[in-house]
Amino acid sequence: MASSAERWLDREAGPVVRPYARTRGRTRPEGEGFELIAVVAATGVPPGDRLRYSPDHTRVLRGCARPVAVVDLSADLGLPIGVVRVLLGDLRDEGLVAVVAAAESAEGSRPPNGVLREVLNGLRAL
Repeated sequence: MASSAERWLDREAGPVVRPYARTRGRTRPEGEGFELIAVVAATGVPPGDRLRYSPDHTRVLRGCARPVAVVDLSADLGLPIGVVRVLLGDLRDEGLVAVVAAAESAEGSRPPNGVLREVLNGLRAL
């Protein structure tokens, strides 16, 4: 029979912790969510004692020392995007991080139809 260390720890994968355990069962941040390409940054406000920060909160806060896209932060930390969004929501609620650049609206970011046609024709030519 395998020891408990062998069952719960894979040398390549690391310790197994379910995403819902990292977020205390929450699947979405309170308040407004975070777009994948939204840029977040630490505000510089020192963390207070009001919230018991998990090691993941600390990692996310450190990852926001410089402005970073939410999706890049998730990749850099090796955490699922849903977990990062919930942790960012906690930190935002405490005033520790803020969105510094939001994604453009869908209407404002669409290229002209002529460009789309050229791209489509180029793809068909492949």
